[in-house]
Amino acid sequence: MTPYSALALQLDCTAINALPDRGSVDDAISKTLDHVDEAIAGSKAFIGTFSGDTLKLVVLPEYFLTSFPMGESIAEWRTKACIEMDGAEYQRMGEIAKTRGVYLSGNAYELDPHFPDLYFQTSFIINDSGEVILRYRRLISMFAPTPHDVLSQYIEVYGADALFPVVETPLGRLACVASEEILYPEVTRALATRGAEVILHSSSEVGSPRPTPKNIAKCARAYENMCYVISSNTSAIHHSPVPQNSTQGHSQVVDFKGQVVTEAYTGESMVAHAMIDIARLREARSKPAMTNLLARQRLSLFKSTYEQDDFYPEDNLISETGDIVTPERSHFMSQQTAAIERLKKRGVI
Repeated sequence: MTPYSALALQLDCTAINALPDRGSVDDAISKTLDHVDEAIAGSKAFIGTFSGDTLKLVVLPEYFLTSFPMGESIAEWRTKACIEMDGAEYQRMGEIAKTRGVYLSGNAYELDPHFPDLYFQTSFIINDSGEVILRYRRLISMFAPTPHDVLSQYIEVYGADALFPVVETPLGRLACVASEEILYPEVTRALATRGAEVILHSSSEVGSPRPTPKNIAKCARAYENMCYVISSNTSAIHHSPVPQNSTQGHSQVVDFKGQVVTEAYTGESMVAHAMIDIARLREARSKPAMTNLLARQRLSLFKSTYEQDDFYPEDNLISETGDIVTPERSHFMSQQTAAIERLKKRGVI
């Protein structure tokens, strides 16, 4: 496969929390998408002129359309900020991907008609024909519903394969990991065991000159799974009570040896672009060696470890009668507190 250039596009985010109605939110999202289009066009032209590389893949930051909820209930955030699976926002992003000739990945809060009282944080991939070819719903979240919270019904609707989707493309086998899930080795490992070669990581994370947990994890996930990690961070978050430059820098490309190939500094930036060489990755995965950690995995050893049920419970938003409960934000903290108590009784913590 011919190497290609991939970009972790670091962009400002406009928080919509203080906007008065959905119409004003839609206007803000439309302006954001116009800015995304301009930034991709400018980045592609510069990368092509400066280095001669062809930009084929762009990753956008986490919740780049809206920022995150700040006290809104599940119902309020559904109405104010979430987008439809076939809505105008995806159509516009499809146009951008097709016009600019790139695969486009990002992350948004999304409605699902099968679960009308909830929403999911969704990472997506749109191909260069403008089609959504992958949806990954974040599985581990602190204060938001996930497919794990309604696991039995989610699998009934979408099948178990939908939990850890990997898509075959001319750019290699692509998959998504959302935000702090990069800290959980199991998520990336589940994708790697399904063939993922390039992990697209939309993030909105703290900026610091010191090593951060997520940056350490990006290198670890790339090395232990022999995959590329393309991680895009927010720069400033405007109109939020959080100091706007708390999320800055660290958009980066990590190669399958766990080395940071390129990394952006602060502000909006296209610095985090690098060549992705799938042929070299596949060659490394195909050779017997101590460094071939993927082929050396003995996963059957860990079955009993992952079958324990004292940790965070599945289906916790499904009532005894089978109805889905719309939770208060406090529900998620209570579930974690109960898990801690169970683990204390077992002597785990």
